[in-house]
Amino acid sequence: MSVARARAYLERLGQAGRIITFETSSATVELAAQAAGTEPCRIAKTLSFQTKEGPILIVTSGDTKIDNAKFKHLFGIKAKMLPFEEVEPAIGHAVGGVCPFGVNEGVRIYLDVSLRRFSTVFPAAGEENNAIELTPAELEQYTDNLGWIDVCKGWQPAEA
Repeated sequence: MSVARARAYLERLGQAGRIITFETSSATVELAAQAAGTEPCRIAKTLSFQTKEGPILIVTSGDTKIDNAKFKHLFGIKAKMLPFEEVEPAIGHAVGGVCPFGVNEGVRIYLDVSLRRFSTVFPAAGEENNAIELTPAELEQYTDNLGWIDVCKGWQPAEA
């Protein structure tokens, strides 16, 4: 069960007590925002992609979309999300609970800069009815990530 993996991972960091369990599903950005009582943009959605070097996760703000040109520039390939049935075996978490905590070995994690505009964000914690509230700095500290990247669109303020 992926929540056990996420909880064990966060327990080693002394953070498992911060997991919030909701009475309703938080499997989508909209549902998670309703459950957490926040705006969808503050939901830290974790997207899974296949690259030449294996699966990766990109944790990004709930109001973004992947910018294909930025993704291709950074990773050298077109953005291709993992098919639904491949997510859990490749990542270690099922769709709806995919998170950057307690993932399979070899899965690379990146954090998108769109998250930095918030004081706190809500990534999932391994199950489709939970999350953990973290500052962007804590998200960086508590995940085995390869750094902040800029691969999303739709969140920047319009330029004058």
